[in-house]
Amino acid sequence: PNLTKVSEFILLGVFENFHLQGLSITVLLCLYLTAVLSNLLVILATIVHPPLHNPMYFFICNLAILDLIVISSVLPKMLENLILDKNTISFEGCVAQVCIFTFSGSTELILLTVMAYDRYLAIHQPLHYAAMMSKGTCITLMAALWGTSAINSLINTILVAQLDFCGPNLVQNFLCEVPPLLALSCSSTYLNEIMTSMADVILGMGNFLLVILSYCFIIITVLKIRGSAGKWKAFSTCSSHLIVAGLFYSTIIYTYIQPMSAPVEKKSKPVSILYTLVTPTLNPLIYTLRNKVIKEAFCKILSFHRT
Repeated sequence: PNLTKVSEFILLGVFENFHLQGLSITVLLCLYLTAVLSNLLVILATIVHPPLHNPMYFFICNLAILDLIVISSVLPKMLENLILDKNTISFEGCVAQVCIFTFSGSTELILLTVMAYDRYLAIHQPLHYAAMMSKGTCITLMAALWGTSAINSLINTILVAQLDFCGPNLVQNFLCEVPPLLALSCSSTYLNEIMTSMADVILGMGNFLLVILSYCFIIITVLKIRGSAGKWKAFSTCSSHLIVAGLFYSTIIYTYIQPMSAPVEKKSKPVSILYTLVTPTLNPLIYTLRNKVIKEAFCKILSFHRT
């Protein structure tokens, strides 16, 4: 018999202080609008500005699409709950969040690795780079990347959807993720835990080591370049990616260095805030503030809009 009695879950708020509801709504709305507009500008600039038609910006465009998916899967629901003064999400809505959150997390892990490899090829093989990173190669890489993440997300989502929830329904986070939901299930979560651990090791640790390896090779290549100007030019093409990858991985590492006895919300909440709210807002800013070509594209779009 199906024991699923829980039709909705209660989510924790992002902000502990309920007296600051108006301020919370304003801050989250500003974050959402900034993230949506800046990521849409990056996507539009990559499409309409010919100097951005190269692999690096193709991957940045994919990252912007991903950031839009992440923030749009969480923030509108949070704003709705704050405005209506409730903290609930339907069972179906919760499963949908698990699906999107798992998909976007695994996609970003692989995408950051692909971007690190792309930077390595650009610095190590500048003469063969265009041939090695052709349009066909980039599209194939992205199709494989999105496909792998979709399969991982689908497996984990189906496993969560089949669990029975018959007791407490307070999710120890402000969004639905796999670990807080497993803690609430009254059926066996053994298979879910195996699949989550496998994804953590293969996608998490695997991609982290590949990014580190790419940067080791990049540093070795840069050190061989004669003249400080050449070294700086080569390394500056990686600086934005390095900041974005550092921000992403530092949040994940922070979760894993927490003691096992730490409560779920203490481990999940800071990481979720950074990953779902802060990173999608910061990523387009990191790539644009340090990049003349994207700034030129922005000016072109804005001046075209004015005319």
